[in-house]
Amino acid sequence: MSADHHYAPGTPRPERWGLLDQTVADHVSQPPVFDYEATLHACAQGERSALQRLYVQEGPRLLGVVQRIVRDIALAEDIVHDAFIRIWKKAGTYDPERGSARGWIFSVARHLALNAVRNDARYVQHEEGHANDTEHAVTEGWQAYTDTFDWRVNPGRVEACLEQLEPVRRNCVFHAYVDGYSHQEIAQRIGAPLGTVKAWIRRSLTALRECIG
Repeated sequence: MSADHHYAPGTPRPERWGLLDQTVADHVSQPPVFDYEATLHACAQGERSALQRLYVQEGPRLLGVVQRIVRDIALAEDIVHDAFIRIWKKAGTYDPERGSARGWIFSVARHLALNAVRNDARYVQHEEGHANDTEHAVTEGWQAYTDTFDWRVNPGRVEACLEQLEPVRRNCVFHAYVDGYSHQEIAQRIGAPLGTVKAWIRRSLTALRECIG
């Protein structure tokens, strides 16, 4: 009689138990999806632990975003601190119909960073090392456009021109040149074909260069 007859139909064989255990372990180890909207709602209700969770989740990335704009780590840290204070105070004003909760959080930090650049003449001067500083944030052959995103040269004009772009295209530009995502990562995040994302960014950068002059 074959050894297979010792097992009821559908019962995993011993040689397969290791694979089964690994599959279960992989499933259990997957981290839960962070609920930004619920976290903002909790902040609006005065739950300080919610703000702490948000800081742990996005603090480092927000710092990276702000630092790319202001080019100063100490100033960036101060701005991120102020951003979380504003998020805490203004969480109740977040409107889901106007965009994602995570997008709103990042917009708060970007707004404060751009204000800091606009109000501090130190950051108006163009540094020769700017291209090297931003090289990691420029992907797939768009180095020719990096000067468009020196926020310090004319931050008010850049911001006004960005507002003229369609929201989805504006977000693609932010993801590429502020958040530092590759085109492939952007396509995955917004659920659009890679070719479409590349075209959106190319056309948006052309429009921005013409707008900024």
